[in-house]
Amino acid sequence: MPTASSPAPEVSRIERRRAAVIEEALEHAVAIMTDGGVGALSVSEVARRMGMRGPSLYKYFPSLHAMYDALFARGLAEERAAVLAAMDGLPRGVPRLHAAAAAIVRWCVEHPALAQLLHWRPVPGFEPSAETFAASVQDSEDERAEFAEAVRLGQLSPAADSDEAARLYTVILSGLISQQMANQPGASFAEGAFTRLTDTAVEIFLAAYEPPPPPTTPPAP
Repeated sequence: MPTASSPAPEVSRIERRRAAVIEEALEHAVAIMTDGGVGALSVSEVARRMGMRGPSLYKYFPSLHAMYDALFARGLAEERAAVLAAMDGLPRGVPRLHAAAAAIVRWCVEHPALAQLLHWRPVPGFEPSAETFAASVQDSEDERAEFAEAVRLGQLSPAADSDEAARLYTVILSGLISQQMANQPGASFAEGAFTRLTDTAVEIFLAAYEPPPPPTTPPAP
C-alpha cells in the first residue's frame, strides 16, 4: 500500500509513459536531423514516425522550439558525460584540458546533428531556455576552473586564466569540428583529416601559455 510520502502507482505509470514517449520522440528527432539537417525537424514528422497524430505529440512538446530545447538539453548532457568520462582519474590542469578537448571533438563528429544544435545557430529564432542553457554556463565555468588550476599548478602562465584563453580554446575546438564536418563528414575521429590533428592543435595552443622559466640563482662569488 502506498504511503503518504510515496507516489500512487497510477501516477508513476503515467510519468513512466510520458518519459518513454519523450525519449522515443527525441530519438526520432535526432534521426530526422541526421538525415535531413537540423532544420528538417518537424513535430508532425516525429509524430508520423511514432504512429501518432501531430496534436497528440504537442501534449509533450508544445512547440517545435520546445522540442529543440529538449534536444539541446540532451546534447549538453551527453557531451558533458563524454568529457567527464575522458577526464576521470587524470591529474588536474593540462592533462584534463587535453582529454576534454579530444572528448568534445570526438563526441561532436559522432553526433553531428546534436553538435550543430549545441555549437552553431542552425535554427533561425531558436535559443535554448534559460533553464536548459544553465548547464552550458556551468560547463564553461568548469572549463575556466581547470585553466585556473593549471595556472595554480605552474603548468600554464597566468595569462591562461582569462576569458581570452578560454575563448581561443573554444575557437580551436570549433574549427576542428566544423572543418571535419564540412570537408569529410562521416569520418571517424581517428581517421578524420582534421580531427586527428586535435592533440597537435591543443599542444600549439598550450605552448602559447607556457609558464615562464623559474628564475636562476647566480653563482656565489
